[in-house]
Amino acid sequence: MNYRIWLPLSILLSSLLAWQLGGLFGYRQLERESREDAFRYGQLLGNEIKRYEPIVALAAQHPLLAETLRRPDDAPLILEANLIMQLMATIVASSDVYLLDPQGLVIAASNYQQQDSFIAQDLSYRPYFIDALAQHQGQFYFALGTTSAVRGLYFAYPILADQQAIGVIAMKVQVDELEAQWRRPSASPATEMLVLDNYGISFLASRPEWLYQAFEPLTKAQRERLASERRYADQPLPVLPLRRLGQPLGSTALSERLQIDENGSWREYLRVRHEVAEQGWSLNVLVETTPVRWVRLRFVLGALVLLTGVLSIGLYLRERYRREAELAERGVQLEQRVAERTADLKTSNQQLRAEIAERQRAEHELKATQQELIQAAKLAVLGQMSAGLNHELNQPLTALQGYASNSRRFLQRGDTAMVEANLGEILALCEKMAELIRQFKVFARKSEGLPSQVDLRLPIDAALKLLFSRNDGATPEIHWQRPEQPVMVHGDLIRIEQVMVNLLSNAVQAVDGSAQPRIDIDLHLYDDQVECRVRDNGPGLPANSEQVFEPFFTTKPLKQGLGLGLSISRQISEALGGSLVGQNRAEGGAEFIMTLRRRQANENPA
Repeated sequence: MNYRIWLPLSILLSSLLAWQLGGLFGYRQLERESREDAFRYGQLLGNEIKRYEPIVALAAQHPLLAETLRRPDDAPLILEANLIMQLMATIVASSDVYLLDPQGLVIAASNYQQQDSFIAQDLSYRPYFIDALAQHQGQFYFALGTTSAVRGLYFAYPILADQQAIGVIAMKVQVDELEAQWRRPSASPATEMLVLDNYGISFLASRPEWLYQAFEPLTKAQRERLASERRYADQPLPVLPLRRLGQPLGSTALSERLQIDENGSWREYLRVRHEVAEQGWSLNVLVETTPVRWVRLRFVLGALVLLTGVLSIGLYLRERYRREAELAERGVQLEQRVAERTADLKTSNQQLRAEIAERQRAEHELKATQQELIQAAKLAVLGQMSAGLNHELNQPLTALQGYASNSRRFLQRGDTAMVEANLGEILALCEKMAELIRQFKVFARKSEGLPSQVDLRLPIDAALKLLFSRNDGATPEIHWQRPEQPVMVHGDLIRIEQVMVNLLSNAVQAVDGSAQPRIDIDLHLYDDQVECRVRDNGPGLPANSEQVFEPFFTTKPLKQGLGLGLSISRQISEALGGSLVGQNRAEGGAEFIMTLRRRQANENPA
């Protein structure tokens, strides 16, 4: 036979055979995985039913329930029964527990305090009530709540007295959590699951649009039965739009192919059924058959590969040497590219190391410059206060000179008592001068220590001593709400004092010229932080209050500063893990808020 005829014919026959074999293998594999999922989640649903059946049977033995049914008009007893059922619902994690009298009227319920309470509702039409009362044994049932419109599994058990059923206790368990556990049971996103009742209506589904739809058309008798039971309340129960394509080749009787209409597009599924519970429920796994088509295509491709293998051997032998030479050439080219790329990476690494070293050096220089800038600002503040310091030191020196001259005269007269008194005054003046100079020395030195525990009152006291040591009538009225107990914060004494001196000196300059200059200082303590507020009644800040924190921005004359104080103060606050903000007050003036991390008394420093 001419190869032009048998070659296309053999390709066609082998493709058809491979297509059928691929379908057989693909459907069997898909069915096996779906049966495993169906069995696993059927066990999950069965275990949920078995878990609650003994619980409701045990709850029915509570003596208070029988007593409540005997005395339904006893209000305190009904309240006690409500509380017991509320406790039962909490313990077993059910949504509702309620007690029905022989006429099916709810006389006690766990939700007795809610607006949609079951109290006084007639549930005599529910099959679980009818069967439990008549058969003297536990029942379970699925339904859509007529009051709450929430799906649930209902477990019922009769309350027996002298071998007679005098009522029924019912427990409702919502299925949302159960449904969520198998919303995507398989690794494939194309897998769906639903549970059908004995009428073929879906009441659990991984896709909400499939709920309350029938797989088979319902008869008139079935619809009347469902309406009398009110199992699905007012749901219309339409038939799910589907086409049945029969049982796949090589699969079991529990599997069939379906096409379901999804917004005008028909999607094909393999349906695998698994029976659960005693009421004829079935758990259905629906998985898209797209993987089967891919398996078939792989089989066809495999067959074509096998068919063309013989022909390919000859071509392969002929082309072998050419391919080896070509691969060798490509290998050399690849090695060259790898070498070039390695050299580029090495150069890039060296550049990165140089950039990192340069950045580290720049950061070190920046930190050093910042420290020098802070020190310069401190010295600038000291320079502004030098006149006051000279004035303060000049007065004690003049007094010292006077006391020394007087002491010499009294000593010549032999009046040792007056000499002793003058020496005491001289000593007091020396201590005052030493304390004043010490404050300036502490403020002027650089801080080299790590942040630690600091009593926030101390830097505020020191800043006040530095700025308001003179008492010549120009000092504004200071209101410092000093706490009695230490206020420990995460910080550094000298750096916090630097910030406070800057804020207070700005406040003093702001109130200069006010009719009644006033500065308020107070602390606000919170759980994990402390706020220090400095307020004045000056003219306030510019409209853009953040602008005052920019370097070299100032509204003061050049001799009063360079506009670096607030910028440095904010940097210090942020370096200590805090913040510094400024704002205008509604009643006039400005307010600066420094926030620092609070430390407990027993907390170790970082």
